[in-house]
Amino acid sequence: MKEENTLNTTENNGLSETGNFIHSYIQDDLGENTNKIHTRFPPEPNGYLHIGHAKSICLNFGLAKLYGGKCNLRFDDTNPTKEDVEYVESIKEDVKWLGFAWEDRLYFASSYFDQFFDIAVDLIKKGKAFVCDLTAEEMREYRGTLQTPGKESPYRNRSVEENLDLFMRMKNGEFKDGEKTLRAKIDMSSPNINMRDPVIYRIAHASHHTTGDKWCIYPMYDFAHPLEDAIENITHSICTMEFEDHRPLYDWVVREAGFKNPPRQIEFARLGLTNTVMSKRKLRALVEDGLVDGWDDPRMPTISGLRRRGYTPESIRDFCERIGVSKANSKVDSGLLEYCIRDDLKGKAKVLMAVLDPLKVVVTNYPEGQVEYVEVENNPVNEEIGKRLVPFTRELYIERSDFMEEPVKKFFRLAPGKEVRFKGAYFLTCTDFVKDENGVVTEVHCTYDPETKCGSGFEGRKVKGTIHWVSADDHVKAEARLYDYMMLDDEETGDLKMNENSLEVLPNVLIEPCVKDAVKGEKFQFMRNGYFCVDTKDTTDDKLVFNRIVSLKSSFKL
Repeated sequence: MKEENTLNTTENNGLSETGNFIHSYIQDDLGENTNKIHTRFPPEPNGYLHIGHAKSICLNFGLAKLYGGKCNLRFDDTNPTKEDVEYVESIKEDVKWLGFAWEDRLYFASSYFDQFFDIAVDLIKKGKAFVCDLTAEEMREYRGTLQTPGKESPYRNRSVEENLDLFMRMKNGEFKDGEKTLRAKIDMSSPNINMRDPVIYRIAHASHHTTGDKWCIYPMYDFAHPLEDAIENITHSICTMEFEDHRPLYDWVVREAGFKNPPRQIEFARLGLTNTVMSKRKLRALVEDGLVDGWDDPRMPTISGLRRRGYTPESIRDFCERIGVSKANSKVDSGLLEYCIRDDLKGKAKVLMAVLDPLKVVVTNYPEGQVEYVEVENNPVNEEIGKRLVPFTRELYIERSDFMEEPVKKFFRLAPGKEVRFKGAYFLTCTDFVKDENGVVTEVHCTYDPETKCGSGFEGRKVKGTIHWVSADDHVKAEARLYDYMMLDDEETGDLKMNENSLEVLPNVLIEPCVKDAVKGEKFQFMRNGYFCVDTKDTTDDKLVFNRIVSLKSSFKL
């Protein structure tokens, strides 16, 4: 059965039913026929998508779903020197993972290259385009500035016949890269620099990932993109604010190509996120310079990086809805994204006991060799997830930070003479501890009170502290990777700088035994330590690796 789309539902669509200026435009344009809306998500396959692209994906696919229309996935693959099929496949995977489907509407700009060429020829015949011999540097000199008009190219008034001949020879490969271009003939005195005879075709002797070596001339983005929208009958071309000044050229191309019902271009502010680099070029440099573990490094803001770290599609869609869309550029606190994943996982993830920095505890009055299984809830806010049994033994491990030889004020965990609850088990009192030759505590001795077993009806004295633990005899060993922001905002310059402490690797993490059946990508809350995900790349049959998705607490407030 086809999924019903209505105006009064926003579940999983990445949009708020309260609407925004884009909704107003759509409703004004389409009236009662809002189901005729046709949008597109048009990435260039020259890198992996990041969280900023997720905003655009949720917006374009979400609008189509909300109004019962359609959204295409289209690759603007007009620059073969920077594009790769690897990026095409990663983008398709990201869009699917976020929960959106393009059905049978997968398109490539390269599929329209013949049509683009014919339109360019028609522009030449109408006197609207000419072949130019100026170099890129000379073209910049002729273009002028925001304060001064440009100068016309000395080749601007070539005859139609000469332009047609030269353009065909460009297509046939007679000229070198950069030797000639095809430019639109518009207005060199226009206050909008984009309208000053922009280049619409350039020479590039490069093999294309879909057309191979058929072409050695390729359309420029500003020429191809509006034509793609028009060919696909897109009603609303939704893009970020940097394309606002390009809108007159967008409209000129569609109009001069003869399309009667041009798409409407609508701009919105792109996503800015604190402590986050949002430039695909800069992200590619991090990968190529070996500063990160590929595009899917869990510190990267790429969708694949967020997925590997353990973010869920629901949390990212929630984030995109919360930030909304506007015309004004602003920077969103990264803490909001972290809030969204915490909010999504708090009722889903099984809560386990895992010790990141182990310190041995010996329960001196507990029988040697005895194993007792205590019952612990899987999630304190979701009873439906059930409970599990955890082995309690004479020797245990706790977090090193949960013991202090000389406790400070308001330290309510384990210390000489102090009593604490071991989660799900008993009250234990510290009686002694052992140090090595360097003065480092290596072992803590405790006694337990058998009358204080959790869940046995004990309602006696109270303790202020409860700590987690694992059995020294029955646990799973793993590696944990703790992440901080990969980039930090420099308060003095406002620039981003690499955080040298963005990754901490803990090689000796001990986790209760039920985790041995965990699968790649599975998410857990490690009690008091944060949310963690089984790494999908480095986990093997012999090595279990966890990525910390996010800590449990944040200073961020809604």
